[in-house]
Amino acid sequence: MTDRSLWSYKDIAAHIKVQPDTVRSYRKHGLLPPPDTVEAGKPFWYADTIRNWVAARPGNRGRRNG
Repeated sequence: MTDRSLWSYKDIAAHIKVQPDTVRSYRKHGLLPPPDTVEAGKPFWYADTIRNWVAARPGNRGRRNG
């Protein structure tokens, strides 16, 4: 099943248990996938995009996706 809900920096931060500024820094340094859409100048990612990114991140051995 595909999850097409859109996530903001805040949503991503909650998912990976960091502060939103950390997620912004990841994007600034090219560590976050490109946004799936931009609305009113704000980037958003599909939940599946972020879940796939989390699963592929270095150091993610044994961590569950959820």
